[in-house]
Amino acid sequence: MEKEYSHIDELLAGYFSGNLAADGAAEVRDWSSASPENMRYLLSMREIWFSSLAADTSRYDSDEACRKFLAGKTKTNRTAKRTVWQIAAAVATLFIISYISFRQGSLHFEKALAEIVIEAPWGSKTRTFLPDGTLVWLNAGTKITYSQGFGIKERNVRLDGEGYFEVMRNGRLPFNVATDEMTVRVLGTKFNFRNYSDDDEAIVSLVEGRVLVNNNIKRGEKATIVRNRRALINKKTGRMSVSEINAKNTSEWTHGYLFFDEELLSDIVKKLERSYDVNITMETPEMKQLRFYGNFIRKEQSINDVLDALESTGRLKYKKHGKEIVLSQ
Repeated sequence: MEKEYSHIDELLAGYFSGNLAADGAAEVRDWSSASPENMRYLLSMREIWFSSLAADTSRYDSDEACRKFLAGKTKTNRTAKRTVWQIAAAVATLFIISYISFRQGSLHFEKALAEIVIEAPWGSKTRTFLPDGTLVWLNAGTKITYSQGFGIKERNVRLDGEGYFEVMRNGRLPFNVATDEMTVRVLGTKFNFRNYSDDDEAIVSLVEGRVLVNNNIKRGEKATIVRNRRALINKKTGRMSVSEINAKNTSEWTHGYLFFDEELLSDIVKKLERSYDVNITMETPEMKQLRFYGNFIRKEQSINDVLDALESTGRLKYKKHGKEIVLSQ
């Protein structure tokens, strides 16, 4: 374990100073995003890094900072039982930190930081924890992006797709999930947020607590929703509506279910394409406005089972040739 951290410490020294090659920087990003513990270690080592800056108000010497950082870490490894904050305090007593050198090093570090991207491939879902302990489920074809400084001065996440969030409460740092059309702001709650870039609607459904929804199409329009309410934005018109639902159903996909709660056929088609890796076309554009309700178990029910159920409503018909499916009325 000590050998592993020795390797990571050397990478971090180069990473913080901006002297690390592209493959090394990628290794740091992959390692830090692998677990909350790794992210906390990176943030703690950043404290030691700034504590190790040379007291020179005229310039920021990255090589000198690297040397002192690793020297401080050598002492750290010999006293592994001491807490990170105790170590940071001990190292800080060895070096006088001027504001200018700290600020220069801080800007250098922030420039070196890259965004972390987590994706769920088509046909599957992914579960992950953010550095603050927030649980996130990502549905098929979904991507979230956040800064490696997440949890320090902000908790901002960008979403493309569908995610279920159980947000760790923090009254000091609100949690924001942003898309082009809608931004959700919370302190600590559970909600489902769906907004794939090719969807016609952006929808947030609240399972617990309270969230503030901002309409990014019609700037200034906001809505506060509570448990078992959903906010929906029509991407073409920008119209936002709030309605009552059984919000628990909206996150059933995390348990392997496909649930349609009066959803547009255009969005249902995309959901089926992502879940079953098929290509679906509609013969007429008017069909996109049809809405359906349904609940299916993806692993137990095939795409044919779902299409048969939709056809049984008498509102559409389908033809299937391999992975190509055509819907008609």
